[in-house]
Amino acid sequence: QFVESGGGLAQPGGSLRLSCRAPRMITSVFNPLEFAWYRQTPGKERELVATIGRATNYGDSTTNYVDSVKGRFTISRDNARKTLYLQMNNLKPEDTAVYYCNKLRAPDSWGQGTQVTVSP
Repeated sequence: QFVESGGGLAQPGGSLRLSCRAPRMITSVFNPLEFAWYRQTPGKERELVATIGRATNYGDSTTNYVDSVKGRFTISRDNARKTLYLQMNNLKPEDTAVYYCNKLRAPDSWGQGTQVTVSP
Protein backbone atom coordinates (compact mmCIF):
# COMPACT_ATOMS: atom_id res chain seq x y z
CA GLN A 1 0.00 0.00 0.00
CA PHE A 2 2.79 2.44 0.86
CA VAL A 3 6.27 2.78 -0.63
CA GLU A 4 8.80 4.65 1.49
CA SER A 5 12.10 6.01 0.19
CA GLY A 6 14.75 8.62 0.82
CA GLY A 7 16.52 7.15 3.81
CA GLY A 8 20.25 6.75 4.09
CA LEU A 9 23.27 7.69 6.13
CA ALA A 10 23.55 11.22 7.48
CA GLN A 11 25.90 12.93 9.86
CA PRO A 12 24.61 14.58 13.02
CA GLY A 13 23.25 17.96 12.06
CA GLY A 14 22.53 16.80 8.54
CA SER A 15 19.26 16.51 6.64
CA LEU A 16 17.25 13.91 4.78
CA ARG A 17 13.91 14.05 3.01
CA LEU A 18 11.76 10.95 3.13
CA SER A 19 9.00 10.23 0.63
CA CYS A 20 6.02 7.91 0.87
CA ARG A 21 3.92 7.07 -2.16
CA ALA A 22 0.51 5.43 -2.16
CA PRO A 23 0.40 4.24 -5.77
CA ARG A 24 -2.66 2.02 -5.44
CA MET A 25 -4.77 4.57 -3.60
CA ILE A 26 -7.03 6.71 -5.73
CA THR A 27 -6.99 10.45 -5.09
CA SER A 28 -10.57 10.59 -3.82
CA VAL A 29 -9.57 8.14 -1.10
CA PHE A 30 -6.16 9.71 -0.40
CA ASN A 31 -7.27 13.30 0.06
CA PRO A 32 -9.65 12.92 3.04
CA LEU A 33 -7.28 10.69 4.98
CA GLU A 34 -5.01 11.65 7.85
CA PHE A 35 -1.54 10.16 7.63
CA ALA A 36 1.45 9.71 9.87
CA TRP A 37 5.12 8.92 9.82
CA TYR A 38 6.30 6.32 12.31
CA ARG A 39 9.71 4.96 13.20
CA GLN A 40 10.98 1.79 14.81
CA THR A 41 14.28 0.60 16.21
CA PRO A 42 15.15 -3.03 16.96
CA GLY A 43 13.48 -4.32 20.09
CA LYS A 44 11.19 -1.31 20.46
CA GLU A 45 7.61 -0.62 19.50
CA ARG A 46 6.83 1.51 16.50
CA GLU A 47 6.72 5.21 17.51
CA LEU A 48 4.45 7.87 16.07
CA VAL A 49 6.64 10.75 14.85
CA ALA A 50 4.42 13.16 12.93
CA THR A 51 0.86 13.42 11.67
CA ILE A 52 -0.87 15.42 8.97
CA GLY A 53 -4.56 16.09 8.57
CA ARG A 54 -6.77 15.72 5.56
CA ALA A 55 -6.18 17.71 2.39
CA THR A 56 -7.63 21.22 2.33
CA ASN A 57 -8.29 23.68 -0.47
CA TYR A 58 -5.60 25.95 0.97
CA GLY A 59 -2.86 23.37 1.43
CA ASP A 60 -2.73 24.01 5.17
CA SER A 61 -3.39 20.56 6.59
CA THR A 62 -2.96 20.35 10.35
CA THR A 63 0.33 18.87 11.51
CA ASN A 64 1.52 17.48 14.83
CA TYR A 65 4.86 16.19 16.02
CA VAL A 66 6.28 14.18 18.86
CA ASP A 67 8.25 16.47 21.18
CA SER A 68 11.61 14.96 20.25
CA VAL A 69 11.35 16.12 16.61
CA LYS A 70 9.50 19.42 16.98
CA GLY A 71 11.31 22.23 15.20
CA ARG A 72 13.47 19.77 13.26
CA PHE A 73 11.05 17.65 11.18
CA THR A 74 8.34 18.83 8.81
CA ILE A 75 5.58 16.60 7.44
CA SER A 76 3.81 17.55 4.24
CA ARG A 77 1.62 16.03 1.56
CA ASP A 78 1.26 16.35 -2.21
CA ASN A 79 -2.25 15.21 -2.94
CA ALA A 80 -1.90 15.24 -6.72
CA ARG A 81 1.04 12.84 -6.41
CA LYS A 82 -0.53 10.89 -3.53
CA THR A 83 2.74 11.33 -1.69
CA LEU A 84 3.76 12.23 1.84
CA TYR A 85 7.08 13.78 2.80
CA LEU A 86 9.11 14.07 5.96
CA GLN A 87 11.81 16.72 5.86
CA MET A 88 14.29 15.95 8.62
CA ASN A 89 16.81 18.63 9.60
CA ASN A 90 19.40 18.81 12.35
CA LEU A 91 19.42 15.05 12.58
CA LYS A 92 20.57 13.37 15.78
CA PRO A 93 21.89 9.84 16.38
CA GLU A 94 18.69 9.02 18.25
CA ASP A 95 16.75 9.58 15.02
CA THR A 96 18.30 6.38 13.68
CA ALA A 97 15.43 4.02 12.86
CA VAL A 98 13.37 2.49 10.09
CA TYR A 99 10.75 5.03 9.07
CA TYR A 100 7.28 4.07 7.87
CA CYS A 101 4.19 5.92 6.75
CA ASN A 102 0.59 4.82 7.09
CA LYS A 103 -2.89 6.06 7.73
CA LEU A 104 -3.25 7.61 11.17
CA ARG A 105 -6.46 5.73 11.90
CA ALA A 106 -7.00 2.06 11.07
CA PRO A 107 -3.56 1.61 9.51
CA ASP A 108 -3.24 -0.53 6.42
CA SER A 109 -0.54 -3.14 5.94
CA TRP A 110 2.93 -1.75 6.52
CA GLY A 111 5.42 -1.10 3.75
CA GLN A 112 9.09 -2.02 3.94
CA GLY A 113 10.06 1.31 5.41
CA THR A 114 13.23 3.25 4.78
CA GLN A 115 16.31 3.06 6.97
CA VAL A 116 17.70 6.27 8.42
CA THR A 117 21.10 6.09 10.09
CA VAL A 118 22.60 9.13 11.77
CA SER A 119 26.24 8.64 12.64
CA PRO A 120 29.48 10.66 12.49
